[in-house]
Amino acid sequence: MDTADHDAALAVIRSTSVPVHDIGTAAYLSRDVFGWAAEWGWSNPFAFYFAGRGGMLGDVGPEVVCAAFGWFTPTMVETLFVEGAAVKGASAAAARMAEAHALWGQKYLGDVPGLADIVAVTETLVDGLEGSGLPLFAGWRVAQRADDDAGKAAQLMQMLREWRGGLHLVATTAVGLSPMEAILTNEGEGQAKFFGWSEPFPDCTSIRHKHDEAEDLTDQLSVASFSSALSPDRFEEFAAGVAAIHAALP
Repeated sequence: MDTADHDAALAVIRSTSVPVHDIGTAAYLSRDVFGWAAEWGWSNPFAFYFAGRGGMLGDVGPEVVCAAFGWFTPTMVETLFVEGAAVKGASAAAARMAEAHALWGQKYLGDVPGLADIVAVTETLVDGLEGSGLPLFAGWRVAQRADDDAGKAAQLMQMLREWRGGLHLVATTAVGLSPMEAILTNEGEGQAKFFGWSEPFPDCTSIRHKHDEAEDLTDQLSVASFSSALSPDRFEEFAAGVAAIHAALP
């Protein structure tokens, strides 16, 4: 890969990482998804989140899910994953999670201009990305995909979110941040509490630079895989597609 293509790929990675994260989060934490989960038997929406997302790993124990999720406390993962998996099993929860994303996409993304082309370029990218060391991404990638473009678009965006998230977990670990430190040096104490961590929190001011190092490393790891999966002449097409889907968020 020459310098120009590397720089172009890096620009796309940096311009799409936050929108992809936002799209995936909007689906994962959607009231619609939680409502469908309740209809299917998961009365606790967060138990569905942990079982449905963690179930992409298969019928594993909470320790494995905790390792793949990365930043939640082990106690939180164990409590909610076990509760969610007890409803119908982790694999069944994962299948429902994929279905819920399809339903969410059908509800909100059907009017996105050029959706068929967006799905085509995104699916090419997702299917070509390297999955080594990224179990949640790999699990999502083999999940049942929707037959329609709107449903599939939502699923593909979640796959990309898990891809970037998995690479970032690798990066935060590589720079020496613990799970709690990774949150405190990024989104702060409020998010740390949301992830199950308790006060008193350590002062992470002196290691704040490690978050920036992890972000840069995540970008570089992303570029290598992204560039092998998608030809440079499709970079702008993909970036425009992500922007169009992001603009359709409720």
